[in-house]
Amino acid sequence: MVHFSADGRPLPTPTPITAPYFDGLREHRLILQRCPRHGYFFYPRGRCPVCLGDDWEWGELSGKGTVYSFTVDRAGHDPALSSRIPFAIALVDLDEGPRLVGNMVDCDIADIAVGMAVEAAYEDVDDTTLLGFLPAT
Repeated sequence: MVHFSADGRPLPTPTPITAPYFDGLREHRLILQRCPRHGYFFYPRGRCPVCLGDDWEWGELSGKGTVYSFTVDRAGHDPALSSRIPFAIALVDLDEGPRLVGNMVDCDIADIAVGMAVEAAYEDVDDTTLLGFLPAT
């Protein structure tokens, strides 16, 4: 079931598998699953996507990475996000390996570039915290 923020944005609904990830975000920490053989992986799931092992653990990452790709939404396909137009969505390769997606925040869209160093940013929205990225300091 989808729930919405006070400003109308759709928010994720944690499941038993994803709850530790969202609990970490709420603490402004990036917590992902880590297979002892293949390292960190994302999105949260019951088994390692490489070896299908179920002996993974949750571990904390630095939140640092580089922009792999990005796009800028200038059209506003979701009416709930129209007040944020334009905004950039980036695919980020974290230093520890996995690739995540998040909005770019606290930066000029014209300054975003592939290969740009970024770090995790946390946006508290109602009872949820969302992951975004900002230029590394």
